[in-house]
Amino acid sequence: MINVIRCDLKEYLVWKWRPKNQEVNTTTRENAIRWGSSLRVKDGEMAIFVYSQGDKSHDVIYGPCDKKLDTANLPVLANLLGLAYNGNSPFQAEVYFINLALNIQIHFAVVDFDIFDPRYPEMGIPCIVRGTMTFNIKDYKEFIKNNRLINFELMDFKNQVKSAVMRYVKSAVISLPKKQNISVMQIESQILEINDLVKEPLSKRLSEDFGINLRGLDIEAVELNKQSQNYIDLKRMTVDIQRDQTLAQAQLNLQNMYDSQKMNKENLSESMRIQREETQRAQRLKSEQTHLGAHSVDVQGDVMKTAARSMGQMNGSFGDGNGKGGSGGGFNPGGMMAGMMMGGAVGQQMAGMMNQMGQQMNQQYQQGQQQYQQQQVYGGQVPPPPPQMGAQYFVSTNGQTQGPYNVQAMANLVKTGFLTPDTYIWKQGMANWAFAKDTELNQLFMQTTPPPPPPPPVK
Repeated sequence: MINVIRCDLKEYLVWKWRPKNQEVNTTTRENAIRWGSSLRVKDGEMAIFVYSQGDKSHDVIYGPCDKKLDTANLPVLANLLGLAYNGNSPFQAEVYFINLALNIQIHFAVVDFDIFDPRYPEMGIPCIVRGTMTFNIKDYKEFIKNNRLINFELMDFKNQVKSAVMRYVKSAVISLPKKQNISVMQIESQILEINDLVKEPLSKRLSEDFGINLRGLDIEAVELNKQSQNYIDLKRMTVDIQRDQTLAQAQLNLQNMYDSQKMNKENLSESMRIQREETQRAQRLKSEQTHLGAHSVDVQGDVMKTAARSMGQMNGSFGDGNGKGGSGGGFNPGGMMAGMMMGGAVGQQMAGMMNQMGQQMNQQYQQGQQQYQQQQVYGGQVPPPPPQMGAQYFVSTNGQTQGPYNVQAMANLVKTGFLTPDTYIWKQGMANWAFAKDTELNQLFMQTTPPPPPPPPVK
């Protein structure tokens, strides 16, 4: 009977051929291959003829192939015919089809195991890990050696590797919280780390024990049973407490910011109060100095009046010859000496006052000359008086208050370009902020020396 030797399964790793409508090991015909039978091997698979003679010799036919069996297709069998089969048909062989697809996938789920938070080792939380394993057959000889079965379908392979996958996945997931020092609540965000912990040892195990190459391992989900009481209790003790702590810390930081702003405001107010008092004190001292000069003049006037009275009384210094005062009396040397001394003092005072008056007149003359010259320079307009060196100015730039600065510092700011005519300034006594050009500081900009003209050409 001529047979058609082929595999029509869509998903398999290894499939043992048997005649149509025959179960495995129900007849000897599955091992009795006749010459002239049709052999069909699809692309992406291979057929292996394993002979009982010749120390388990075998022939390998890669797809695609659609030929009749002869010695050209089975070169090993050609050497065995004269020895074992004597050219007779059928010959004894087992035929296995192997799937050579590069990416064979199986899905897995490791369920019903507990993981523990390192801080609460007594509170186990049920967990499920789901993923996909992608592999191919690395060495068909090693694969046949390790897995020579009647059939080796995906489900068979899945059942065999199930225990290995479960062991490595469980070990990685259970140990990760302690190894990474993280809460169990964070385990769902550690999929990549779990994947790396599982892939290397599982790949080695599948290669050595099953003869396959693990091309990829994808942990798709780590699911905690969020309905369990341990999960609810652990969440309340960790996540909720941490959230409350974060909220409390945020509120504390906000309060510290408010307190800092309030303190800065109070410090600024206190600094302005101190500067205001210092300015008022300087003004009082200046006023006292002015009044002190007027008081000195009054005292000098009193001294002069006293001296005048003393001089008016000098004619009473001539007595009557008996030493008694009178208009026609005798000479009084003591009174005369006193009058002379008083007259000298008055003379000195008069000279000092005249000298001071001369100096004041000279200063007034010099100031008049200076004002006249300034009128000529500024077109007949008298410039404002120079700013007081002791004044303290504040500058507003980009919403920030800088200062205080005295006049010399403000002049330096003009030179550097930091202070412009349109910069807002304020000092004690001003009702509001004003442009610098609208205050007495405007003359600082007029004093800026213009650049010299270009040099004359060289002749």
